[in-house]
Amino acid sequence: MKIKGSTVLAIIVVIALVVVAAGSMYSLKEDEYAVVTRFNKIISSTSEPGLYFKAPFIDTVRRIPSKIQVYDINPSDVITSDKKSMIADDYILWQVTDPIAFTKTLNASITGGRDRVGVSVYNATKNIISSMSQDEVIEARGTTLTKTITTEAAPDVAGYGITILRAEIKALELPDDNKQAVYDRMISERKNIAASYRATGESDAQKIRNDTNRQVSIKKANAMKDAEKIKAEGEAGYMKTLSEAYNTEEKAEFYNFIRGIDALKNSLAGNRNNTVILDKDSELVRILYGIN
Repeated sequence: MKIKGSTVLAIIVVIALVVVAAGSMYSLKEDEYAVVTRFNKIISSTSEPGLYFKAPFIDTVRRIPSKIQVYDINPSDVITSDKKSMIADDYILWQVTDPIAFTKTLNASITGGRDRVGVSVYNATKNIISSMSQDEVIEARGTTLTKTITTEAAPDVAGYGITILRAEIKALELPDDNKQAVYDRMISERKNIAASYRATGESDAQKIRNDTNRQVSIKKANAMKDAEKIKAEGEAGYMKTLSEAYNTEEKAEFYNFIRGIDALKNSLAGNRNNTVILDKDSELVRILYGIN
């Protein structure tokens, strides 16, 4: 069957319209930026996911990941301020935060961005460690060193539309030839610190013991003084009471009589064969024999 020229033309037109329509639309995912260029000149950018339109054939869409990138840079040798060699192994968390600047400076290349943050973090790591002694580096490893390196490296890549979120030394090793010497020195230092703590603790403990003993001695002395005072007051009260009880001749005679009876009773208690010798003029003899 012969196809008419008008039909062919219609098909061509339809295909052209489809191509033009397809070339005038683009979609954007949630974790992307889109930068639209026209004749290598940036005309727009967006970070909102959805369907967008552009001029077909003359506009180009550059897609840039907006998610956090992880870059594990190669271990490198660094020298401390006291000329000790160490091996630093860093990793970097970085992110494109300005897609227009990123496109202008690095042509929207993730590889280019990764290289830039790698160089920046390496330089920051080398500069910071070179300003510290080996002992200071070992003491600072962790949060302190990570924060310092991140702070120093971040400004170097800000102009590229990149933010360094975290630059951390995941491993900080010593060369094998001096590793054991460093470990031995660290052990010795820790032992000295521990001995200092023990000596300080023992000194404080002795002060506490001395103070406690002094307080105990003071309290005992005060207690004994109070006891002697109370005893003296009691004896004085006893003597006063006794004096008031026998301050007449009749009371005194009665007191002597009672004491004599008690003494006699005590002498005869427990043994019936005891012999008691009494003065004939004693009051007891007079009572026993009924002498008036």
